[in-house]
Amino acid sequence: MKPTAPTTHLLYLHGFRSSPGSMKAQKVGALVSERHPQVRWWCPQLPPSPAEAMAQVMQGVADWPRQNMVVVGSSLGGFYARWVALQTGCRSVLLNPAAFPARDLSKYIGEQTSWHDPGERFFFQASYVDELLALQADIEKLAPGQPATPERQMAIVAQGDEVLDWREMQAFCHGGTLRLLPDSDHAISDFDDHIDAVVQFLFNPT
Repeated sequence: MKPTAPTTHLLYLHGFRSSPGSMKAQKVGALVSERHPQVRWWCPQLPPSPAEAMAQVMQGVADWPRQNMVVVGSSLGGFYARWVALQTGCRSVLLNPAAFPARDLSKYIGEQTSWHDPGERFFFQASYVDELLALQADIEKLAPGQPATPERQMAIVAQGDEVLDWREMQAFCHGGTLRLLPDSDHAISDFDDHIDAVVQFLFNPT
């Protein structure tokens, strides 16, 4: 087995209505800063438009070494992370990833508020659903040629997720390392119990 290159660049992608201030993003960022201060950490505020979000991300990681970068994503960010991993060939960690965000977010078309700042509003447009469908088509096209492996992809899926179907998430993450939680919730409120496993995968996958 070819040894995995050391991680030097780490990208974190937050979920729908979320932000870099999310609990999991803050905890991963703090632990990486403490244990691996040399690693370049980037957790951008993503725009509502999926196409714009992925354009921003790809521009931001354009000069990152593909073999040394890892992307982590939660919920919608987990879907994005799968897309980024397939585009770049990098490793990934998916936290309760949205498997069918175009379907699930179609009911949220209209004005929305930010989870961490209710005073911040944005409009989720119908065209964004089409953009998600385009990203989903990319994943379906590229995934067969880059099958997930336990060394290349890790996922944490909570059977107690009150937002997403854990069976769909499990299928979406097929082939990689899977940490299936019998309870927990969409936010993975017990993330402290699992963060060491995530960091272990990020920096010592084999």
